[in-house]
Amino acid sequence: MNERTRSVCPVCLRPVEAARIGRKDGIYLHKKCREHGAFMVPIWRGRLDFDSWRGGSKGLPKGQGQHCPENCGICDEHEQGTCCALLEVTQRCNLHCRFCFADGGGEREEPGFEELKQAIALIMERCGRPLLQLSGGEPTLRDDLPQLIRYAKSLGCPYVQLNTNGIRLAEDMSYVQALAQAGLSFVFLQFDGVTEEVYRTLRGRDLFEIKRKAIENCGRCRLGVTLVPTVVRGVNETALGDIIRFGALLSPVVRGIHFQPVSFFGRYPERPEEGQRYTLDELLSDICRQTGLPFDAFLPSCCDHPLCGFHAAFLTSFDGTLTPVNHRKNSCQCGRTTAAQNREYIGRHWTRRDKTMTDAEGTLAEGALSAGIPNMELFLRQMRAGSFTLTAMAFQDAMNLDVERLHRCSLHVYDNGTIKPFCAKYLTAVKD
Repeated sequence: MNERTRSVCPVCLRPVEAARIGRKDGIYLHKKCREHGAFMVPIWRGRLDFDSWRGGSKGLPKGQGQHCPENCGICDEHEQGTCCALLEVTQRCNLHCRFCFADGGGEREEPGFEELKQAIALIMERCGRPLLQLSGGEPTLRDDLPQLIRYAKSLGCPYVQLNTNGIRLAEDMSYVQALAQAGLSFVFLQFDGVTEEVYRTLRGRDLFEIKRKAIENCGRCRLGVTLVPTVVRGVNETALGDIIRFGALLSPVVRGIHFQPVSFFGRYPERPEEGQRYTLDELLSDICRQTGLPFDAFLPSCCDHPLCGFHAAFLTSFDGTLTPVNHRKNSCQCGRTTAAQNREYIGRHWTRRDKTMTDAEGTLAEGALSAGIPNMELFLRQMRAGSFTLTAMAFQDAMNLDVERLHRCSLHVYDNGTIKPFCAKYLTAVKD
């Protein structure tokens, strides 16, 4: 394999030509800057067939991406609309994590309430009423967050998501109630493992019991929670199965797990070495090995680029057992989904809409499905109560940025009146 694409020099961030090169141990991105020399980074370790996973995805059209991502906004070359739009409502934070894409904390000036209302209105106008992610910093440090949620909903925003470390959600039940009453759709909860050691390593303090309490409080307010692990080699890549089992047992409050293999942008400890890379196919391979779930239950992204992520939907039984809903061989791989279609998929699965089911109803639904006898009423009831997703997003950094992937990004960020792809907004030069 030798496929041409474009990237950036990880030192000066200038656009450069690049190539995906096949080797015995996987696929590597090669690039060379006239000033800073050559760079090589693994992007696929060979745990899955690279071409099969891409499903015939077309390469970067000739002549495109010459200036990406310099002065980046959503330009005519961009191939995807906005599924999710992220808005930083504060840079303040009550943690100082080893890894933080936003490099939160410090004494930077916080945007005012009216300024954020204007930003929300612009996002709704330009991005077609996307899923709105309120992020930071730690957004729950703002007391007016419920008012911002209520304002977004008044403009017709279909889903509002809170990205949080969960500390205030665990400590302030009245605040959780206010968020729910304002119309918050679901919570994206930083969740790296089920032992305190993991949190001491990645977040600097014991947090597991705080995470558990935050989930409990969200459950009391009927807010769905998606757990979001940052997966770091040598820290928690052996705990993926434990995280999944923990989440599945807390369904339907926990709606799924959204894995994020560590990327090196914003704040990170040191210049990454080749061995620190944790690729998408390694993540999927380790999930299946640690849980016994079949590879065919996981589908490559059809909204973003296939190398950006995967998704899988399951039904959960009362003991936390996961039963796949889709299989790759039975799912259409012939085309892309729109940003709006992807937004609705996310919204349906991550919003908690269930009512309490009896054991008999759950057993009947599972039995009908396993026997191949469709009972749509029971199936839909079980999907509402017991649907559970395993998804992933492999963000790009200055070492592995591929403009072909960047052009299909549907996760966009508001940045001083401009809408940018996530990986362009947070691109950070490598540390010496």
